[in-house]
Amino acid sequence: MDAIETMYQNFGVLADAKEKAGEHEEEFLSILNAVKGSPGEKRLASQFITRFFKYFPSHAGTAINAMFDLCEDDDPMTRKQAIKDLPTLCKSAPEQVSKIASALTQLMGTDDATENHLIQSSFLTLFKFDSKGSLDGIFSQILGEDETVREKAIKFLGAKIKTLPEDTLDSHSEELLINMCKKVLEDVTKDEFIAIMEILKCQKSMTTVQGRQQLVDIVTEQAELDEPFVASDPDCVDRLTQCIKHAAPLFSKNVHSKAFVGYLCDNVLPHIDQLASPEDGVNGKLELLKLMAEISEFTGELEDLEQRLKNLYDCLISYMPLPPEEENEDESASGEPKLAFSSVECLMYAFHQLCRKQPSFLAAEENAERLKDFKIRLQYFARGVQVYIKHLRMALQGKTGTELKEEENKMKVAALKITSNINTMIKDLFHSPPSFKSVITLSWKPLVKPVEKVTPTKTVAGQKRTPITFETNGAGGKKPHKQDRSIYHPPSGKFSEKAGTFESNETRSQGQRGRGGGGGYRRGGWRGRGRGQRW
Repeated sequence: MDAIETMYQNFGVLADAKEKAGEHEEEFLSILNAVKGSPGEKRLASQFITRFFKYFPSHAGTAINAMFDLCEDDDPMTRKQAIKDLPTLCKSAPEQVSKIASALTQLMGTDDATENHLIQSSFLTLFKFDSKGSLDGIFSQILGEDETVREKAIKFLGAKIKTLPEDTLDSHSEELLINMCKKVLEDVTKDEFIAIMEILKCQKSMTTVQGRQQLVDIVTEQAELDEPFVASDPDCVDRLTQCIKHAAPLFSKNVHSKAFVGYLCDNVLPHIDQLASPEDGVNGKLELLKLMAEISEFTGELEDLEQRLKNLYDCLISYMPLPPEEENEDESASGEPKLAFSSVECLMYAFHQLCRKQPSFLAAEENAERLKDFKIRLQYFARGVQVYIKHLRMALQGKTGTELKEEENKMKVAALKITSNINTMIKDLFHSPPSFKSVITLSWKPLVKPVEKVTPTKTVAGQKRTPITFETNGAGGKKPHKQDRSIYHPPSGKFSEKAGTFESNETRSQGQRGRGGGGGYRRGGWRGRGRGQRW
């Protein structure tokens, strides 16, 4: 009788015994020994061991180790069969979930895509049995020494944790997950940091005000705001950028951004021109300025506001030239100044937000000279803005929806948003005293339109429905033809022809957010894991 036939006979004895299968120890031990046989015997052993495992608790350790051996077998079909069967052991022995989860995590180091899919599928089955035990097992390997396993396990969690059914993680499991993620964040690469933050953000407890504040605290620690900022170090710039990027969606009236805004004012703005880009093709300076603008609305009570406003103001006016001397007017006309509209939008927006907290920065009598100089710069910049708005509107006039999707026209639309925002803020700042009442939507952010409540009207039987019309000047009528619309005419003057051109490279940089690769950060230094570019 060959070995396969013997295995089927033993299976028959155990299956016929049903709940008394535990009385047939010899047959079960024979199946356990089959893990040393041929590939066919091993695949059958995997299925039979998991089928009768619950009847032999005294052999549980031996059976689990036999399954682990099959998961590491040289034959790929045997490995896949064992990986598929392994979670079944936990139906009768949930206390084994952590141990089996740890073993499955180690197997994630494989390069076989099919095998990796089976591992992940088996892991998701474990979560159904015991989510806390599953997390214990996977984090035991993430916090271990195998870099390949760590990387793939974090990626797995980042991709799958948010897809689990809502009731999979109870409060204890979620608490464990958050605490384990904090441990991982003590020493992470950039990609690991991004993945861990995505895991944390999708947890229920992190959607509350207290949870969002906890996330901000975690990111603040990662940003190392108590360390000096080295503007020429791409790693330092990238770390700060990534941290602010992940913190930005968390800020609100109740969760403040003052730590980051204060750090930017103190350490970044004074050295903005020396700022290194984290990678080629990315405008690191503009990216940080855009992030600063986004978070400037939620600073709360900002300490040292006078000095920080001064740093912000100095940075802003460095991008806002004074008009040329009248006697050198002809000379200046030969070289048009390039106005950095994108950078000015960011800085002026942040200044607009912070200065409303301390209007005396411009309005106080002792600051009269500052205001006078500022208004001269504003006036000169406004002329350039208005001229450029006129050119953009003329260039976009009559364009169809399809034409507006062309890259060149998309850049012009973006430029029109930028210059329109600057124009609105300049009008505010020109008030006496300066006003900060305008509500601005930053050019790269989607415009949220208020939803109008429509009250349905009843139609009397037999009555014709009112035809749909387009209003013109408050009255019903035809929709005006595009060519009939009036063109905006900016005020003319001696500086209006010298406004300069828009910095298109800044516009191109909008929306580009480089992530870089490899490398990483930790408290007190960078963590290099030898994978890809260090940042």
